[in-house]
Parts: sequence; C-alpha cells; structure tokens
Amino acid sequence: MKLIEFVTANWMLILIALSSGGMLAWPLIRGGAGGGTLTAQGAVHLINRERAVLVDVREPEEFATGHMIGAKNVPLNLLEEKLTGTVKNKNVPLLLVCATGARAQRAVAMAKKLGYEQAQAVSGGLKAWKEANLPVEKA
Repeated sequence: MKLIEFVTANWMLILIALSSGGMLAWPLIRGGAGGGTLTAQGAVHLINRERAVLVDVREPEEFATGHMIGAKNVPLNLLEEKLTGTVKNKNVPLLLVCATGARAQRAVAMAKKLGYEQAQAVSGGLKAWKEANLPVEKA
C-alpha cells in the first residue's frame, strides 16, 4: 500500500528519472558509444594529437568533389584489398569517413577484421564535417 502511495505522490519525479535514464542509455542502445564512431571535433582531436589517418571510403568521383584535408581515398568495395597498402601502421587511429556515415560504419568492421583495432567512423560523415565548418579540399 505504501508503494502505491509513494508512486502516486511522486509520479512526476519517477517519470523524470526514467526519461533521463533512457536518454543516457540511448547511445548504448543505438551503438554510438563504444561502437566505433566519433564526432567531427573528436576526429580533429585525434588527427592533431595522435596523428590519426583519415580514409575516405567514397567512390573516386565523390572524393573529387570535396574531401577532408589529408584524407586518402580507398573506396569501400576495394577496402579489404587496398587498406593495408595505404595505411601500413595498424597501431595509429584510423578514421573512416563517407558522405553520411553509413558506409564508414561498414568500413570500420572491415578494418578491424584486418587488424586496425583503433578504427572509428566519423559520425555523420563529410556532411557533419562541413556542418562543423571544418576545412574541405577538392582533388
């Protein structure tokens, strides 16, 4: 009986606690936290501090229209055969990027299979990079 009284008297606090817990758990459920993705700002940090290597997995035509400065182009369909020749050091952070992040997520799985344990996708891809007003170059 006391539990029912407590719930009815404090229903708003219980609702707030449940919704904030849900918001905290959402990235884990979605696979964002620890799932190999990072923000554009996080990518910049890794590039500047840990000499991360940027690999753009879009097609060469897409890459030519604009890409992150210093990015190497290895199309997703050629990643398994060309990544080890393009990025020889498997211990450096490897940042994979595409137009919106979907192909880069698949590329992370491939790269990890090849031994690149620090492979991560840039969340939101080149679109998020541009939205963060970060520099882009054309081929």
